Amino acid sequence: MTQLADVGVIGMATMGSNLARNLARNDYKVAIYNREYAKTQTVMKDHGEEGAFIPTKTFEEFVDSLSKPRCAIIMVKAGAPTDEVITKLSELMEPGDLIVDGGNSLFSDTIRREKTAASKGLEFVGCGISGGEEGALNGPAIMPGGSIEAYKRIGPMLEKISAKAVEDNEPCCTHVGANGAGHFVKMVHNAIEYADMQVISEAYDILRKCLHLSALEIAEIFADWNSGVLSSYLIEITVDILRHRDLETQKPLVDLVLDQAQQKGTGSWTVQVAAEMGVPISGIAEAVFARSLSSSVTQRELAQTKLGIPDAYQSDSELVNGIESFIEDVRQALYASKIVAYSQGLGVIQAGAHKYNWDIDLGNIAKIWRAGCIIRASFLDQVTQAYRRNPDLPLLLADDYFLGQVQKAQPHWRRVVSFATNAGISIPVFSSSLSYFDAIRDPQLPTNLIQTQRDYFGAHTYQRTDKPGVFHTLWSTADRREVEV
Repeated sequence: MTQLADVGVIGMATMGSNLARNLARNDYKVAIYNREYAKTQTVMKDHGEEGAFIPTKTFEEFVDSLSKPRCAIIMVKAGAPTDEVITKLSELMEPGDLIVDGGNSLFSDTIRREKTAASKGLEFVGCGISGGEEGALNGPAIMPGGSIEAYKRIGPMLEKISAKAVEDNEPCCTHVGANGAGHFVKMVHNAIEYADMQVISEAYDILRKCLHLSALEIAEIFADWNSGVLSSYLIEITVDILRHRDLETQKPLVDLVLDQAQQKGTGSWTVQVAAEMGVPISGIAEAVFARSLSSSVTQRELAQTKLGIPDAYQSDSELVNGIESFIEDVRQALYASKIVAYSQGLGVIQAGAHKYNWDIDLGNIAKIWRAGCIIRASFLDQVTQAYRRNPDLPLLLADDYFLGQVQKAQPHWRRVVSFATNAGISIPVFSSSLSYFDAIRDPQLPTNLIQTQRDYFGAHTYQRTDKPGVFHTLWSTADRREVEV
């Protein structure tokens, strides 16, 4: 009798094939399917010896190859392609079978899909997977949502193939919450990634333009930073990138790459969702807009022609405290801006959990981000500890540890923002993060004037500082009388 597969993976592009290989390496028998059978054949040809794969040519053959209750993991493009696969599986599967969407799906689609699957007696798990192709193969951070019952079935498998934290060897996988919670957390993870990448690029740009350092010189600075509180995957790969030379020209490759960044949508989704929930994530939003600006070629070319390129950047001699001190200023500004990005992102997750009734443990989320994922960083242990001290902490920046870190960085941060602004260097996330830090703790924001303006032209009312109630001023009357609404 032919042995049936423990699990199946649909989609044999890089992420899907690597995840299938990861499962096989961990002693699971894996059925594999791709719309174009040639890709399935390539996986068998290149990696068939790594594990017990069952190649299938049709959806019917794929479903029949799975042991009951069946478990199928979808690794195809988000949106319509994912819906198409789910529909075909739903027609062939039986009540009690489990479908896992491992793509970068929009969480609201996941909520809808779980309801549809439940109506047919199927379990559905929306599962965020971070770590890129290397993570999929060697151990990603995994963020599954769905029912507790579904996690009891799929959880041990996902935990086994996930990354393991260096500190305690714990799996970087946990049950995030019901229905769309897994994809929501993955969406925000990616948004934090946008901000993290942007602040690193801003630090690089400041060092390049203010100190006139080469890519290789900046690589050594970043390598030094990677041994301290800034230690992270993104700093690590930045060092590798800056050291890499183009094989043809022998110039640093980064100097030859066009300055137009692309994006796939998760950052924009997060900004939209945060705006709808009224959660301020200005640093993350600026990171998303920075990519959009970089790709606005026509506008940039016209601006360079009409508005002019900055005449000259500051010279080394204008650094009041010297080069080494300036480099330390940039390091501290980078660290503080990164903390703000994580604080803003976790605030979105907290708000989403409240809105959608998800029981999300932010301390556990930080724990599973310690390895495998793109935003893994050394200070994530401190994030977990912050939420262990206060599970309902409404603002990570208000935790004593992180408040102390940002307060220490504050004078450095301000010097860098001031210096770069005077030098004509764009630092959207450095500056907006500092502005957010100032605004969130300001006891008297100027929005009292905005609310009064709204009342003037739209009768939107206001509240007072000296007495309770809701009021409206009759601005068009002679005496501008105030009435309580």
